Amino acid sequence: MEIKEKNEKDVVVLAIQGEIDLHVSPTLRTALKAKAQAKTPRLLLNFAEVAYIDSSGLATLIEYYQSARTYQGKFGLCCLNLSVRSSIELVRLTEVFSIFPTEAEALKSLASS
Repeated sequence: MEIKEKNEKDVVVLAIQGEIDLHVSPTLRTALKAKAQAKTPRLLLNFAEVAYIDSSGLATLIEYYQSARTYQGKFGLCCLNLSVRSSIELVRLTEVFSIFPTEAEALKSLASS
């Protein structure tokens, strides 16, 4: 897994590449924990190049979401492929996370909130 960071319209975007599973979710957890400690006001995870996410990866996302809520941080996911979206829907996280079809739509929504 590789994580690339950029800033767009006052939103920190982390573009993730690869699979998010038990072996690499600690790397993602470390990156997200740093964002939570910095109280990043708006964070977007771009999953365009993520082929798979398992329960440890989902737990990592939930952990960040809970941390961000303590300081009213905004958090979103975009560009989910069918497999990743199915995993998120299966555990009903679509009711919790802000999910966007494109990065542009996500940026527009997160920047205005």
